[in-house]
Amino acid sequence: MNRRSKQLIAIIAIAMIVMSLGLFALPRVVQALPGQYLYRLQNHPLTGGIVELVTTPIPAALPAASGERALSVAEVPEIPGLDVVASTGLGSSEIAAIEEPAPTPMPSPTRETLVITVGETPTPEGAPAEPTATPTPSPTATMAPLPERVVLEDVPWERQAFNNCGPANMTIVLNYWGIETTQQEAASYLKPNEQDRNVSPWQINDYVNEFTTMKSTAHTSGTPEMLKQFIAAGFPVVIEKGYEPGTSEGWYGHYLTVYGYDDAKEEFYSRDTYLGPFSESPRVDSYDEFMKWWQQFYYTFYVIYPGHREAEVMAIIPDVLENELTMWQHAEQIARQELATNPDDVFTWFNLGVALTRLGEVSTSGNQQYYTEATQAFDRAREIGLPPRALYYEHRPLMAYYKTGRIDDVLELTDSLLNDAGGKWVEEVQWYRGHALAATGELQAAQEAYQAALEVNPNFYPAQISLDWVNGLLEQ
Repeated sequence: MNRRSKQLIAIIAIAMIVMSLGLFALPRVVQALPGQYLYRLQNHPLTGGIVELVTTPIPAALPAASGERALSVAEVPEIPGLDVVASTGLGSSEIAAIEEPAPTPMPSPTRETLVITVGETPTPEGAPAEPTATPTPSPTATMAPLPERVVLEDVPWERQAFNNCGPANMTIVLNYWGIETTQQEAASYLKPNEQDRNVSPWQINDYVNEFTTMKSTAHTSGTPEMLKQFIAAGFPVVIEKGYEPGTSEGWYGHYLTVYGYDDAKEEFYSRDTYLGPFSESPRVDSYDEFMKWWQQFYYTFYVIYPGHREAEVMAIIPDVLENELTMWQHAEQIARQELATNPDDVFTWFNLGVALTRLGEVSTSGNQQYYTEATQAFDRAREIGLPPRALYYEHRPLMAYYKTGRIDDVLELTDSLLNDAGGKWVEEVQWYRGHALAATGELQAAQEAYQAALEVNPNFYPAQISLDWVNGLLEQ
């Protein structure tokens, strides 16, 4: 074999080794790409197939519940910071708390003995039922009849940056009211890490009330009539909704700014910062289609308004939604009513679990019962097939499992989320994982998880509170 042949063979061998190493490293390189670049590659005709081959797709559903109870409830530590997220951030003005009835002694429920009956709230035998909210909220009786059609003028449109629908929609409304700001300015505080996958309504509410001259109020259990009342009074409303692009990407959460309706055509008009249209023309949704996707976020909405018009805003919001306790009681009742007609709807079970967890957080009695019932609702949602990204936007399953000592479920769910391209960029996932690790005595690992949460969002102050707590324990 001559020298030239040997060189050619050597070059081919080296090239094959380089290609093998490249193929081995390619999945890690692709997964390490910033989300916006990975998204572009996934959706480009030349690179989409390659990315699909070397990346692990997000699973269709979260793992089903294991049912393990790693700790007794008494062993679950009360970690500082958890109490901070118990507040929904209801209005900018102080709302007086209602008085709960004196607690009735209740037997300690277990997963094996407590069964949720659709349409019925479990109550100990012989005990009076806790007062619940009025079944259907309605605007104040003195409201003027609604016009058949209203479309607000001069509502600007905005094209969101990557995963930036929260700041973008907030910016639309602030600009509508004459506040000169940009989504980038809002995102610099709300999600200083552009990879952060979610901005919650309570974070937006806090931002508006603390850092702008406007006021904001956020609630669940909204209705179409409420939206129309706001629009007719001149207030755009931002809703949180489900969204499925119809591709292999799966289910997402999204915000919409709603600014018009037409009863004759049964249509809502909105600004969609992701799908557009990016012009003066509105996004158009039929009433039925609109409600289908809004229901997936338990009809959550927020309203931004000038302070001098607060009385108008609060006159539209029913009394039952002006207090956290009655609002979540009402949300629970809506979910149970919906389950009575559609018992296998995954989001209705999820909504029920969220409402029950929230009641555990804000109620002064029966907290553990609420948390236990909530885990059962979440278990059922996971059994049906809960989309993984549901926990990007709403983290109450992690709260409920933690509060009932089901540490293995917290770890299993956070493991699943941290293994996908987006879940590692949700600060609350890292934060709840820290709680589970702290509860099992792994303080060093808990410290690292809290630090990871703050790396995703340095302004997520509950994680800083928890980190200070675990640092104090490690220093002892």
